[in-house]
Amino acid sequence: MVIATINPTTGAVEREFAPHTPEQVEQILARADAANAVLRRTTFAERAAWMRRAAELLDADLEQAAALASTEMGKTLGTAKYEVTKSANGMRWYADHAEEYLAAEEPVPAASVGASAARVVYQPIGTVLAVMPWNYPYWQVIRFAAPALMAGNTGLLKHASSVPQTALYLGELFERAGFPAGAFQTLLIEGAAASALIQDRRIRAVTLTGSVGAGAAVAEAAGRNIKKSVLELGGTDAFVVLPSADVAKSAEAGAASRTQNSGQSCICAKRFYVHDDVYDEWFALFLERMRATTAGDPFDPATGFGPMATEQVRADAHELVADAIAKGATVHTGGELPGGPGWLYPATVLTDVTPEMRIFREECFGPVACVYRVGSLEEAVELANDSEFGLAASVWTTDAEEIARLQDELEFGAVFANGNSASFFGLPFGGVKDSGYGRELGAFGIREFVNVKTAWTA
Repeated sequence: MVIATINPTTGAVEREFAPHTPEQVEQILARADAANAVLRRTTFAERAAWMRRAAELLDADLEQAAALASTEMGKTLGTAKYEVTKSANGMRWYADHAEEYLAAEEPVPAASVGASAARVVYQPIGTVLAVMPWNYPYWQVIRFAAPALMAGNTGLLKHASSVPQTALYLGELFERAGFPAGAFQTLLIEGAAASALIQDRRIRAVTLTGSVGAGAAVAEAAGRNIKKSVLELGGTDAFVVLPSADVAKSAEAGAASRTQNSGQSCICAKRFYVHDDVYDEWFALFLERMRATTAGDPFDPATGFGPMATEQVRADAHELVADAIAKGATVHTGGELPGGPGWLYPATVLTDVTPEMRIFREECFGPVACVYRVGSLEEAVELANDSEFGLAASVWTTDAEEIARLQDELEFGAVFANGNSASFFGLPFGGVKDSGYGRELGAFGIREFVNVKTAWTA
């Protein structure tokens, strides 16, 4: 197993790390277990003060932290800075709102259940294991860590093996901010070892963002050990454009969505369903924007998007494109592996994609768009729903009735109208079908990993 920083711009190994030994893993688990006894007795005010201090530290480390993300997984420096800042603000959100989200409730009159008092209280459950991906190496972690710690839980992070320096930075951040020693730690271990850890009685729940295969393995281990799990497993998100849409705005937004983070985002559009009436105009604008957005050095301000994060990720995306081309898809731009060092891949636009092509069904984690012409809202809904995934969709129309219908009929965890899919601190995030289950963010996210306890008094 290799745990290393391999610069995706150059392909060069910059740093290597030895995995934690079984003895070190045991020490980390013991520290987390001991921290549980301390953290669960702290107040929301104490935890909020530490969380705000952690956000301040992250803000202070902005340049260093962003450069680390650009070096380890290739995102442009500007988008890395945005991610770091968003992560710090997400920490502040939970510092401000956790007590409100977890306040005791009286859902029914006590007398109606034969009691003098009847409340529902939310209490920490213990150590939560997080298995996190490389594509948003700060934000993916913080949207788990901030609510977990504010709820009084401890956290263990098994980050992607390709972002070890980011993982180690995050593993120290919360203790630097004042949280009890062991409250949040990083494990440098392989994925199989993470699944095995779920058997340990000190792990009370697990959350994973990653592939369907990885999610299935974690869910199986969690189910076998009767432990709660939350899974976010990606998607082939739909983007629907109807005749009343702002054509120019939607074309620009579509291209931005497909090239964001070098196309390595589960929540961004991958399948574009454009109505006949506006297809030609929309497609010309979209293609122009895709051609103009170029891959390059993530530290160069002129770069549209950086390299793909790993050699394997690029190979997987290109394999899907090559399969589609071999079976008759039309390539309008991109679609070829560039020469030279690193893992650059061009913005790619395909049409004439058919069901026998793998990309019709599988998630392509790269800057590759599949565009389809549709004749009606009904056809767009049918095609958009014809997927094993269901994370998010973006729909473009100025007709209020069409918006209401699309948001009702599309089978996704979120449907955004006249804007690109995104994650927000106060709104739940998650999917249906093979995109997983459970929710992150908002009140729903912090309540995933608590004991919802009934307190009844005669």
